[in-house]
Amino acid sequence: MTPADDIASHAPTADVETDTGTPAYFLSGAGNDFLALVEPAHDPTSEQIRAWCSRGLSIGADGLFTLDRTNDGARMRYWNADGGSGDLCLNGSRCAAQLASQLGWGAGNALRLHTSAGILDAVRRSTTQVTLALPDIISVPEARSLDAANTTFEGWSITVGVPHFVLPWPGGLGKVPITSLGPALRGHPQLEPAGANVDFLHVRSSHAIDLRTYERGVEAETLACGTGAIAAVAVGIARGELTLPVEVRTSGGLDLEIDGDVQGGRLVSATLTGDARVVATCHLFRAAAAVPTPTTW
Repeated sequence: MTPADDIASHAPTADVETDTGTPAYFLSGAGNDFLALVEPAHDPTSEQIRAWCSRGLSIGADGLFTLDRTNDGARMRYWNADGGSGDLCLNGSRCAAQLASQLGWGAGNALRLHTSAGILDAVRRSTTQVTLALPDIISVPEARSLDAANTTFEGWSITVGVPHFVLPWPGGLGKVPITSLGPALRGHPQLEPAGANVDFLHVRSSHAIDLRTYERGVEAETLACGTGAIAAVAVGIARGELTLPVEVRTSGGLDLEIDGDVQGGRLVSATLTGDARVVATCHLFRAAAAVPTPTTW
């Protein structure tokens, strides 16, 4: 049985008695989890996305993407858990490439993935591993001082499709006050209007780092962040601390590997290899969108 046959044989089936629901796939990329709609008749609303991504009250996910077939692969549109659209999510992009490949799209294990940030070339290496080659979307890291929590933090602003604030952390990341410092930096006035994902970086060696990320749109720490991993490596290279390839250890326990091209002490292009797996299929019934407003005590 081919991967396409296998995934098709386990595709969602309709509940013909009451609510046929919206067919969906559930995927995980290094700990980031996603809902995916394949060639939907129309885009989901922001309200639906917020409800479906609500943990404990609905399916729960860090984000949602739609996937449509193209002549050379697939087109992906991505939304964060808060219902806002995102130009790029690399963990989600690896999942999208994994799903499209298992559906039989693309040429063998190679696929072109069209995103709002540009075209990503993807190679499916196994049912749990995908490599992405990025277009020229990595900005030059810019040193920046931010005052928060009565402290001045010396970090770096950088864009990898989406904005990041990378904060080198000299000690281990176990005691990072991410639940308090993450929100304070994520929405800092100097990072407005878009805000930024906040990446706490600890360099273990010239080829290995630890990374924790507080993500905008999710408004919490996630188990991994693909664009954050590249942002952190780019900052480490700019600081003269890292040499490619670099292993990125994440909170979810699944490492990411960054390689690419460095010119003049700057990361100008990158590849990202890491976990991406199709976990389950489901139907999003009407009840999945009937989510109350959380209580504010």
